[in-house]
Amino acid sequence: MISRLRNCSFIVLIGGIFFIGQGRAETGGDTSFSIGEIIVTGVKDRPLRNILTSVDIMGADVAQRQNVDSTFKLLSRMPGVLVTDFHQGGTNGAVSFRGFNAEGGIMAVKLLVDGVPSNANDGYMWMLDGVPPIDIERVEVVRGTSDARYGLHNIAGNIAIFSRVGGTYLDAKTTVGAWGTYEGQLALGRESGAFTQNYSFDYRESDGYRDRGTLRRKNAAGKWFYNGDDVRFGLIARYFTSDGNDSGFLSGADAATRPRYSPPLNADDGRDREGYSLTLQGEATLTDALSTSGNIYMTRFDDTRFFRIAPTVSQQERHLNEQQEGASLALHYNPEQSFLHDLRIESGANLDRQDNHHQRWLGSARVRSSRVFDRRFILDVYGGYVQAVIEPTPWLKVTPAYRIDRVDGHYLNVANDTRYPVNDYGTIEQPKISAVVTPLPGLSVYGNYGRTFQIGLGVGSYIVPPQVSSLSASVNDGWEAGVKYNLGSQVESRVAVWQQTASDEIVLRNATGDFINLGRTRRRGIDAQINVRPSALVNVWGAFSWQKGIIVVPDPTTPGFAGNRIDHVPAYLVSGGIEYRPIEPLRLATTFYGQSKYELDASNSHGRFGDAALFNIEAGYQLTPNIEVSVEVRNVTDHRTAYVYYDRITQSPLHSPNDGRAFYGSLRLTY
Repeated sequence: MISRLRNCSFIVLIGGIFFIGQGRAETGGDTSFSIGEIIVTGVKDRPLRNILTSVDIMGADVAQRQNVDSTFKLLSRMPGVLVTDFHQGGTNGAVSFRGFNAEGGIMAVKLLVDGVPSNANDGYMWMLDGVPPIDIERVEVVRGTSDARYGLHNIAGNIAIFSRVGGTYLDAKTTVGAWGTYEGQLALGRESGAFTQNYSFDYRESDGYRDRGTLRRKNAAGKWFYNGDDVRFGLIARYFTSDGNDSGFLSGADAATRPRYSPPLNADDGRDREGYSLTLQGEATLTDALSTSGNIYMTRFDDTRFFRIAPTVSQQERHLNEQQEGASLALHYNPEQSFLHDLRIESGANLDRQDNHHQRWLGSARVRSSRVFDRRFILDVYGGYVQAVIEPTPWLKVTPAYRIDRVDGHYLNVANDTRYPVNDYGTIEQPKISAVVTPLPGLSVYGNYGRTFQIGLGVGSYIVPPQVSSLSASVNDGWEAGVKYNLGSQVESRVAVWQQTASDEIVLRNATGDFINLGRTRRRGIDAQINVRPSALVNVWGAFSWQKGIIVVPDPTTPGFAGNRIDHVPAYLVSGGIEYRPIEPLRLATTFYGQSKYELDASNSHGRFGDAALFNIEAGYQLTPNIEVSVEVRNVTDHRTAYVYYDRITQSPLHSPNDGRAFYGSLRLTY
């Protein structure tokens, strides 16, 4: 059941960062890049090779050595991924791509952890706190609109994280470093006959770069599986908790002169978060040509944040309690036939149910004084898809697909006991098609078209006065054309051009909990990635992304926004680096990440901010086959940058500075 794909060594790109690793020998019809050793554990992994778009895979050997405060930050290693770090201790950040920002108004990327949908209702990815780097088997990023497997939140693509299942091992890592940072991670597995059990534990604490920027994070997971000849099933349980203080936001002058400062008005700000999930998974080979896979899951998420933006306003308490459960089932059919080189047919269905309770209060020093709102809403999303992978010849692959989704539920205003129906979105149809041609060995030319959808976040999915009739779903139509080229194991490259247009895009306003219509939008861009290995000792890599999102037809209330850029989307993302191994036990690496400035809101009238140029260096030494020590310097040049947004209360840009230069050391034991 487990196949280790170790047939070919090559250098690969991840987040603009290429590393040497073990990858797939087959290049025909392959549009993906991989980093590290990729392990396939069953039929649930097969659909990825049917997705002919920009796909990037991070292997365990790279993911597990990352040193990050929050797991979402390791996704900065993936090409074309925008990582937005709020630098607020307990309030970390989010990721996005394809010209969408990660502000929380439109969360366009679906997250799956071990196959389980893991976005909060507003799309944020807090469940990543439950997955420590040491427990990651691989990370898959699918960009674009052609993946038919998922519906809700899959607007621009998806990110799937798979944890370690199977094997007998003991893996422990401890890290110490700047600002009182300490972390201990442990992963262990035991395999006996057909039964496997795997566990992971993680504890991290840090005082943070800024005053009152403390963070404490704990998580644990257990996985128990049975692996038969034709069947595999098991249970995954995961728990996490984190708490920390928010340092608050600064004026531009304070951010420049005293970036570590925390204003007195934020003395009682902070966040407590807790969550857990339970998943039953199974897969079976029914015949030589037919297999199936599926899961049943439940997740619980509780989050409380205390937040004050200005001396003239009260502190807000924002409380979220979200319960999600659902199931999915897929069938994979690979019939024997003689008229095609290969034919695979896949179909699937899913049901996802949310029971969310959102409350907001005003107060002082974490003591409530008045209620802002008390909302409970049920959201049911169910859908299905079918797709065929048709290979008439070894050099041509075509994948037509079709997906439908429906939405049901209701919203209850607890404060006045009033109930409102969900928008009647009807049947949301999503046709898709993709193709790849391999005219020469090592050369793949591919293209795809697909449709995805967006519905409102929070109360934006319901008919609430003054709205009197149903809103339609926002439809995203996207296409991509790309070329991937390999020249042996010395050069690997990929270039893609893409575009997405959306109708009546809806944006959640976190400050008030309501929503606005952004209008008709268009996003387009170019992604270029290259990796060169001049010798067995040196890897050189680089990536460049240009992206532009604009409002084509604004909401009638804001006609002046026509042609404006979508906020918090840098026009350029650039990354690269060099890895050098002068002797076998020693690894030296330097990496670079840069981004251009972005607009602060749809008016484009408050200036541009957020440009960054960050260098990191790392050295690792294998003392013995079981012991490795490493040191890392992050932000070597002590570059000053910040996350910035425009606040309507203070009517000014507010800044949250990034970390300064930081030193870390790690010790890892593997058995």
